[in-house]
Amino acid sequence: MSDELTHIASDGSANMVDVADKDHTTRVAVAESCVVMKPETLELILSGNAKKGDVLATARLAGIMAAKRTHDLIPLCHPLALTKVAVDIDADADLPGLRIEAMAKVTGQTGVEMEALTAASVAALTVYDMAKAVDRGMAIGPTRVVSKSGGKSGDWSIDPQGQLKR
Repeated sequence: MSDELTHIASDGSANMVDVADKDHTTRVAVAESCVVMKPETLELILSGNAKKGDVLATARLAGIMAAKRTHDLIPLCHPLALTKVAVDIDADADLPGLRIEAMAKVTGQTGVEMEALTAASVAALTVYDMAKAVDRGMAIGPTRVVSKSGGKSGDWSIDPQGQLKR
């Protein structure tokens, strides 16, 4: 890992990183988020009877769409021709709530961590939006990248205890 912030120029101004000389490689990133809610809210979502419709399908689609628009939302992100985005949402009674995992993939010159994070975040926000009428106390997070592969910095993942593995 570098000790330098790549998006800050020597004069302190914002800087879009030049990736022109980087190799084209297949790059994959996986991010996760959680939405913690009341058990009865989770039951309502899983039953498919939420007033706004199918919460899980809508959140999945919102996450995929958001990943494709990451460069419109995050000022210094490069527009990417994503080759795959997947959003999986699983119930977890121990939270209680939903665990969201988003995967983004590209063959290109820069990573897809921001796209995976955006997908997981927007999927979580969509769950909140669709269920807030019955549970205003829902909490989102933590949201983080849990694995990355491809590119110059190589492959890494985070174990369940938050420890980096290479």
